[in-house]
Amino acid sequence: MPACVRLFCADRFYCLCSDGTEEKSGFTNPDFRYLFRTQLSISYLLFNMAEKDQMSVIDFHSHFLPGIDDGSRSLEESVRMLAMTQDQGVDFFVATPHFYADRDRIDDFLARREDAYRKVLGTDIAKPRILLGAEVAFFSGISRAADINRVCLAGTDILLLEMPFRTWKEEDIEEVDRLIRRRGFRVMLAHLERFLMYRENKGFIYDLMDMDTIVQVNSGSLLKWQRRGPALKLLKYKGIGLLGSDCHRSDVRVQNLGEGRAVLRKKLGDGFMDEMDRLGADLLNIRR
Repeated sequence: MPACVRLFCADRFYCLCSDGTEEKSGFTNPDFRYLFRTQLSISYLLFNMAEKDQMSVIDFHSHFLPGIDDGSRSLEESVRMLAMTQDQGVDFFVATPHFYADRDRIDDFLARREDAYRKVLGTDIAKPRILLGAEVAFFSGISRAADINRVCLAGTDILLLEMPFRTWKEEDIEEVDRLIRRRGFRVMLAHLERFLMYRENKGFIYDLMDMDTIVQVNSGSLLKWQRRGPALKLLKYKGIGLLGSDCHRSDVRVQNLGEGRAVLRKKLGDGFMDEMDRLGADLLNIRR
């Protein structure tokens, strides 16, 4: 249902709807009609600009830093990915390269991330604001890892956690619970919908959502009809969630956050989108 704005003059009005259609009453003079349509178009432009100022679009999950993981293979590809991010309307871009505790020391990982980040900052392309984090692969004993806080998102206590791609065990869920209850982390569950491929994990997935967790869904899942329904079901169950593009390259697994947001708005409505954007801004302490 398109939103409409009307301008009144005595007992006559001119109406312009957000879908571009017109509703006219009384104004037969084309000069009046042109004047009123121009004024209404300007009103919509100012309204949309105000909305943009109020709400920041955040991509919570990406792999665009060059040469650090299985994402961007070069600085040139990172530049292409940043251009795509601009096209998708992203204001804040959270860089979350993979961190695997069994392959990397945290100090080495952070040094490589900083080097890749500085290379990106040195380019001339227009950029969204870039925040640093990591996609931390689950491992047994993660709740006892002393320095795991150093790979949280953008200096917060938010841990973007990728659960293992296998059938889960009760001990895995208990580890997540300890991260929350004993360590005080806010655990964001990366692309939770992808783990529905394991039937045995379905009950565990709902156990995780019943905890004080944050559900992150990939925008690409909303663009594929096979994954869209299950992803929406998780978001509805949790009541709120966040989106990430999980973009890896400029040719495959591309930046599509704006497209995913459009689907989510259509399916769950403006209210859900507003709450999602507010949650994201609050978590990262973003004020505009």
